[in-house]
Amino acid sequence: MRYVSTRGQSPSVGFVDAILAGLAPDGGLYVPEEWPTFSHEEIAAFAGKPYAEVATAVLGRFTGDEIPAEILADMCAEAYASFTHAAVTPLVQIAPGGFLAELHHGPSLAFKDVAMQLLARLSDHVLGLQKRTQTILCATSGDTGGAAVEAFRGRANTRIVAMFPDGRISEVQRRFMTTAAESNVRCVAVAGTFDDCQTILKQALSDQSLKQSVGLSAVNSINFARIVAQSVYYFTTAVALGAPHREVSFAVPSGNFGDGFAGYVAKRMGLPIARIVIATNSNDILARAFEEGRYVRGAVAATQSPAMDIQSASNFERLYYECVRRDGVETARAFKAFNETGVIDIPPQALTLMRETFTGVAVGEGDTTRTIVATLNETGELIDPHTAVAVAAFRRLRDHTAPVVILSTAHAAKFPEAVHAATGETPAMPRKAQSLAGKPERYDRLPADAEVIKAYVRAFAEA
Repeated sequence: MRYVSTRGQSPSVGFVDAILAGLAPDGGLYVPEEWPTFSHEEIAAFAGKPYAEVATAVLGRFTGDEIPAEILADMCAEAYASFTHAAVTPLVQIAPGGFLAELHHGPSLAFKDVAMQLLARLSDHVLGLQKRTQTILCATSGDTGGAAVEAFRGRANTRIVAMFPDGRISEVQRRFMTTAAESNVRCVAVAGTFDDCQTILKQALSDQSLKQSVGLSAVNSINFARIVAQSVYYFTTAVALGAPHREVSFAVPSGNFGDGFAGYVAKRMGLPIARIVIATNSNDILARAFEEGRYVRGAVAATQSPAMDIQSASNFERLYYECVRRDGVETARAFKAFNETGVIDIPPQALTLMRETFTGVAVGEGDTTRTIVATLNETGELIDPHTAVAVAAFRRLRDHTAPVVILSTAHAAKFPEAVHAATGETPAMPRKAQSLAGKPERYDRLPADAEVIKAYVRAFAEA
């Protein structure tokens, strides 16, 4: 299995090199040279299988012969043993035809754990074989950083620097990063937005001198291994609801579009997905792109669903590349123009292909709050604001022809202030979150300046 850049100017690489690099040398994102597929019979056989077994099968189609099957199986078993629910991503029905996929039973109480726990083991295994180390620079809008720190803390072959926008994430989200005491972890509060953090990350990854000197890599959803790992719960939840014998739809709260693109990956592999509803908050660049055909960056608005406060969704480049028939020159032109002007006019044929799978829905703050309240009153379930955005989209665009899986991406306890403000109830804190309250925090405050951050990363790695 080989991987190519969406911008077409980098040589193809294997799975290991793709996940260790994160970003391709030409600034593009890695995608498979050809999409692997499952037959309907193979998908049907996932029914009733342990989650780790399905993950091994899905990942195995992308690792090829670079990671032996038995080692990959051990990694998956170990990664998902860290979850507090035996099903890993269980389903809970909240409406006729509507099911929550609870993706928050991992160590940091967010869906990012599903991929990050596996990615940490993949990376550590490969680095150990190659007798080398790496430095991970992570940009987070809230949950990626906590999941990454939880997965990589104490790892022998990896150092991690987690950047987050100062004052724009919840206290629980911040503490999942900043209370880590291991010497291989550093946290940075950046004086800016998540988009600033993401821009700094891309600039750092494009600095070949820095990349080579400190072994720089990324674990954001620009890393293709994250996307593949997240595609697994599309298979397990859909099969539980009758796939592949009937189609299933999904409602996905989306910021950086990694989770949404993971659904596209599952569909390309043969899972019969009727529709993927991309639910955004008022930072609605993706919803507008699918509805209007223009991908236009706006100012980032602070909301009660901060992990989605994004106006530049990195993984949209992967979908654009696929829908312009894998034209790397066109993709490079479009995203260079976007960096300069903040606008891409999606070609009509590409937009038609996108709309075959995706629908965009923007949900305002009032609707988010009302949905948290209504879901509690109607089902007894306390949901976090990100999940509420997807539930609101489900209610607005209910698809009666297929059951809808609504991705519940974080535990309500990660956003107690927002949930309490909406309902008057404070979500019960899982033991993991309770333990963070009394621990000292450790982080540095730095400006939203790529050169300052790069110097910080270099000094940390060299020390």
